[in-house]
Amino acid sequence: MEKDQYDLMFAQEERHWWYVGMRRISTALLERYPPLIEGQGGRPLEILDAGCGSGGMTRYLSRFGRVTGIDLSAVALDLARQRSLPRLARSSVGALPFLDGSFDVVTSFDVLYHLNVQDDSAALEDIHRVLRPGGIALIRLPAFDWIRGAHDEVVHTRHRYTRDELSGKLEDAGFRLEHATYANFLLFPLAPAKRLLEQKRGTHEATDLWRPPPPINRLLADLLSLEAFAAREMGLPWWLSVFAVARRVHALPVARRLAPVIAGTAAR
Repeated sequence: MEKDQYDLMFAQEERHWWYVGMRRISTALLERYPPLIEGQGGRPLEILDAGCGSGGMTRYLSRFGRVTGIDLSAVALDLARQRSLPRLARSSVGALPFLDGSFDVVTSFDVLYHLNVQDDSAALEDIHRVLRPGGIALIRLPAFDWIRGAHDEVVHTRHRYTRDELSGKLEDAGFRLEHATYANFLLFPLAPAKRLLEQKRGTHEATDLWRPPPPINRLLADLLSLEAFAAREMGLPWWLSVFAVARRVHALPVARRLAPVIAGTAAR
């Protein structure tokens, strides 16, 4: 991702309608599908935000437990540190520097689609590895390659996903799929029009994170937030983003549990 996109993300994550709505949908899914960890007792959840970017969602997740954020980009981590996040590490989502079964929840928001992730299946297998049995992975990705636009170019999109594709990859990685849904359904009609306008103008500007005037921003946030219940309960049939919740149900074989751990630990 270009540096200016990280700067824009850092500036917009708190109040931009898209981020506000996506946080509410993510919260609804995490509350509907909690981790079921044997012997957890009253201890805080251990949460990994895999691909934390500038840290806005990482800080938000702290209401659920103790959060560790990792990202491959030093630029992103420098911005995340400005949010006073105590547990950050530089790492690829495909080579997580943690012991097997270290986390109760792993989230990954709009990461596996990126050009830097050469093998999304291997990344999902590593997410499965670091989860405890009964733990939950919450994955969000952009949906449908046919709706690629200028924003995809500047954020280095490798691929946009379908619900069935993401579900299949999670099951192949050893997860039991709990739920999968599209999101940003109500605002979908605006997207093709915007992409068509970009093509006619020949623009390559990253305008997807432009924030409208406050009243419109609040309205759009409320519209997107309305999807939280439907996305959680029955799922939405399309379009702009896809969410999946998957559970690790089995312990790893002994041979894999004893495999060497990749160097590096989360900063405390």
